Amino acid sequence: MDAKIRLYVDQPLAPGQAVRLTPDQAHYLTGVMRLTKDTALLLFNGRDGEWRAILTDASKRGAIATCDSLTKPLHLPPDLWLLFAPIKKARTDFIVEKAVELGAARILPVQTRHTNAERIRQDRLQAHAVEAAEQCGATFVPEVADLQHLDRLLSRWPEDRRLYWCDETALGQPATITPATGPAAILIGPEGGFSAEEAARLRARPNVTPLSLGPRILRADTAAVAALTLWQAACGDWR
Repeated sequence: MDAKIRLYVDQPLAPGQAVRLTPDQAHYLTGVMRLTKDTALLLFNGRDGEWRAILTDASKRGAIATCDSLTKPLHLPPDLWLLFAPIKKARTDFIVEKAVELGAARILPVQTRHTNAERIRQDRLQAHAVEAAEQCGATFVPEVADLQHLDRLLSRWPEDRRLYWCDETALGQPATITPATGPAAILIGPEGGFSAEEAARLRARPNVTPLSLGPRILRADTAAVAALTLWQAACGDWR
């Protein structure tokens, strides 16, 4: 029987490697999905690719899966970061999920003048990224960083990383990204937009490129998807 369930594990994967699954994973496999011993599943850890494994222990004591064969090598996404100002819980979850699906290598929530959320649950968002990777067939899980202030982030910004700033004041200009190589990042603002001071600071930086997302004002979660899509089509691994 073909393996249909994928799980992320934080353990080495190799031929014959026995992997003890977490209690939550064991409950999901045996209690929810009703899997039994000798059933096949897929495991990945973000380092060793994706492996077909056999459930060699499925009991009340827990579950153990033993690696059988490599089914997919590790595929790293392009060196693209997504910076975004957190919004309402469900829509922030959506941004993290779509960032994983669209191939962001790192996800950085940022605090701006008009950001609605003053704090996030970094561990919850990281778990959401893991779930998205399990569902979309990714072999890599991007880090979701803790919330940090935009000013502090810009003060330490690497000079070689191009930052595409989704500038709502550029409304109506062509929504294009010029093909380029090298590290990059996309910055999505809050629902209230960037403050005048933040916009001035961004415009003053030599490695920041303002980006229009077309003739319509987009919600923050829609803007994240649109900008990631534009970059992937022009510079990423979709070409």
